[in-house]
Amino acid sequence: MTLYLDTSVLAAARTNETETARTQNWLAARTSETLVISEWVATEFSLALSLKLRTQQIQVTHRVEALAMLVRLRSESLMLLSVSPEQFRTAAHFVDQHALALRAGDALHLAICGEHGATLCTLDRRLSDAGPPLGIKTLLI
Repeated sequence: MTLYLDTSVLAAARTNETETARTQNWLAARTSETLVISEWVATEFSLALSLKLRTQQIQVTHRVEALAMLVRLRSESLMLLSVSPEQFRTAAHFVDQHALALRAGDALHLAICGEHGATLCTLDRRLSDAGPPLGIKTLLI
């Protein structure tokens, strides 16, 4: 099974959040699945760390360490999925479905998963709930 880790999973695993220990344990137990991310996850991860730095939730050294960890994970254990213009068009179609209340970035995660047949893994209930009506498998962790 291919599991797409959205930004909330990586941010919780690498910074001090309510779900950190549970997320780290969940990730450690994923030995038989293929774990994937996209460049969009890397972009959002960097944004999340910058926000935490600006709000003094982390220090500069923690941000540097977390970014280095993502680089290591990308080279050692995560596959990187490309983001195509078609996925942006699909994401736009997803956000057009106003009842789902999707943010653009979340719609892009779903579009990437849909194209690659991956299950989107997230800590975000709204995002997890939006996937099935669009034909995208999701897993709320």
